[in-house]
Amino acid sequence: MVSTPEYDVRVDLDVMVEMRDGTELATDVFRPVDPATGDPLSEPVPALLDRTPYDKRSNLQRHGEWFAERGYVVAVQDVRGRFGSGGEFYIFANEAEDGYDTVEWVAERPYCDGQVGTIGSSYGAWVQSALATQDPPHLEAMFVNQGAANAWDATFRHNGAFELRWLCWAFVLGGGFAKRAFDAPEIQAHLANTDTRDLLANGPVERGNTPLRHLPEYEEWLFDAMTSDGSADLWASPGLNFEAHYDESADVPTVYAGGWYDSYTKATCDNFEALAARKESDHYLVVGPWTHGWEAYPLPSWRTPHAGEVAFGPEATRDYQAMRLRFFDHYLKGEGTWADQPTVQYWRMGTGDGHRTGRGRLFHGGEWRHAEEWPLPGTEFTPYYAHPDGTLSPERPTAEESATTYRFDPTDPVPTVGGNCSSYHAFEQTDATLLEYPIAERKRLDITGSGGYDQRTRPETFGADPPYGPLAERDDVLVFRTPPLEEAVEITGPITVRVSAETDAADTDFTAKLLDEYPPSADFPNGFALNLSDSICRARYRGYRTDPDFVDPGTVYEFVMEPYPTANVFGPGHSIRLDISSSNFPRYDVNRNTGGPLYGGRDYEVARNTVHHSRTHPTHVELPVRPTDGA
Repeated sequence: MVSTPEYDVRVDLDVMVEMRDGTELATDVFRPVDPATGDPLSEPVPALLDRTPYDKRSNLQRHGEWFAERGYVVAVQDVRGRFGSGGEFYIFANEAEDGYDTVEWVAERPYCDGQVGTIGSSYGAWVQSALATQDPPHLEAMFVNQGAANAWDATFRHNGAFELRWLCWAFVLGGGFAKRAFDAPEIQAHLANTDTRDLLANGPVERGNTPLRHLPEYEEWLFDAMTSDGSADLWASPGLNFEAHYDESADVPTVYAGGWYDSYTKATCDNFEALAARKESDHYLVVGPWTHGWEAYPLPSWRTPHAGEVAFGPEATRDYQAMRLRFFDHYLKGEGTWADQPTVQYWRMGTGDGHRTGRGRLFHGGEWRHAEEWPLPGTEFTPYYAHPDGTLSPERPTAEESATTYRFDPTDPVPTVGGNCSSYHAFEQTDATLLEYPIAERKRLDITGSGGYDQRTRPETFGADPPYGPLAERDDVLVFRTPPLEEAVEITGPITVRVSAETDAADTDFTAKLLDEYPPSADFPNGFALNLSDSICRARYRGYRTDPDFVDPGTVYEFVMEPYPTANVFGPGHSIRLDISSSNFPRYDVNRNTGGPLYGGRDYEVARNTVHHSRTHPTHVELPVRPTDGA
């Protein structure tokens, strides 16, 4: 139960904090004061720091007063080049040093006792991990919700491909709210009237030929991210690649939190696993069945008991604000009940009965479980092999030669239907002027959906054409499924897919998607193909390379992918399903199969891609199988 407020609050707005290069960053400081007298407290107290690109006074950030009422100094800061802060914005480039400088500035205030904890979600999680690489002397604890680990391997680029959410972000949440756009209404109008769905459909965009040309610093980082090889300095910087700096990062108590349908699920688990093993301080992992996002004040919790078209029940929710308060009370004040917290707690999905809820969702259900390690002790990483007849089973194929070939046409990619998506947004288009309908008030439309969905297109599916229907019916989607299970199969942990394949193209992509396939029922007569996680591999970057190594057409290679971790029970009568294809758009950019520059050019080739499922060239998914009664 959340504690009641104890203090009144004094707020100092737009305190300008000077960075080491002289740039000043605007910071709002919330301080607890005596409710009887209004005087500052006689003793200094711990501080919490939140750094954001989303306006320190937006609804997303309205927790400064809440924590101050409970005895914390809270500093909420606009990052460099955003809203009230000086300098130019280049995404994540300055967050490590700026974060360090701000932690130390807060710690030196007379009202702070020298202890600083950090909070923040999404971008606010990136900046925490970035400043931790610098090991600030007064950093004492972090609560990192839904953040990255290695932007090249996954989240910015993904095994070589580009996550197009960042193109959407650049035009909507990035450029649309850039300082220069607010200062120049004509720039803001260009961005407000740009429909990112058109940019995606008609892409690739060209440098200097979009509204971002009016915001050159935004265009620069976007094209750097889309077109740079993994060996570029960008991908090793402490603002984008925390894995490269784990050893020198701060050793402080940390919570890594996320959701099975979050866009940072893999990074959340990777950070916890790596740093819990390297550091002496306590580390914790919390993963619910949530999508990307969190609820801000006055409902500061993960209070959404569904993700896309699937429901989990009210027990799936957690009080975000209360959990953070308990964590910091324990580690910064030596108070509270956090000592009872398990090291790992996660929502095990899939124990529901599959009925249709009152809102039309499939009830997938689940329950909270806990453990002391990740991956969980006793997990058996079990390969399930693709077979020539379309089955998926733990038995290795026996055929000496067996393969399936399909045409991958870049002009007709497989549409994205939900999944680990975030920030795939477009501004609602309107004839209203900015004066009538300011950009800050404009509705942001969701292009892909996020969470669990029945994998079929429908009229609202971006990029889909009639006749609509199951993705499994497409000629360029190979489906491998187990026979209906006689007993439940539980998986919890990381997933690896190894596709043995060849192509006749200079370069191409392979994709993998893991699904829980429900059988037909009265509520769902056609069954329900529930996506759990997915991944992609760009052929030239196979094996998570940073430098390109082009394939030889006609030669069989192994393409390794790591769909995001999950926790799911496949019930009796269900099938474990693996879909293999070569696109998932617009979750990822589409490979034009020419071997040309990354994200660019109008030329394309139709590739003939061949997936092998033989004894010598097996294709399989390695699943983290658990005893179904495992804790």
